[in-house]
Amino acid sequence: QVQMVESGGGLVQSGGSLRLSCADSGRTFPRYGMGWFRRLPGREREFVAALSWITGSTYYADSAKDRFTISRDHAKNMVYLQLNSLKPGDTAVYLCAAQTLSGNYYTATNYDYWGQGTQVTVSS
Repeated sequence: QVQMVESGGGLVQSGGSLRLSCADSGRTFPRYGMGWFRRLPGREREFVAALSWITGSTYYADSAKDRFTISRDHAKNMVYLQLNSLKPGDTAVYLCAAQTLSGNYYTATNYDYWGQGTQVTVSS
């Protein structure tokens, strides 16, 4: 079973930055897309950002545009999410997910493998 592993979360003040990383458990699998979602307290997962593993094209939620940047490292099979200008409303568990078949990047059910998440807490 493939497991994604997130790291890089933490406590940061409003306006601060964090860089989240996502690695896989080591098993080789076909990647079509990689995405970041977040789970705010008491709410369902929501889409944050995604990219095409092949082309590198990126996709963002409106809340993430101009503040967050998703990127990949093919050689290391790593995906990153740079979080800038963080706000208290960004406080959430951030989850990394892998998509093995083509599909809508924005929908969580189109992703096959997930991590446990990393907590991001933004203080005011």
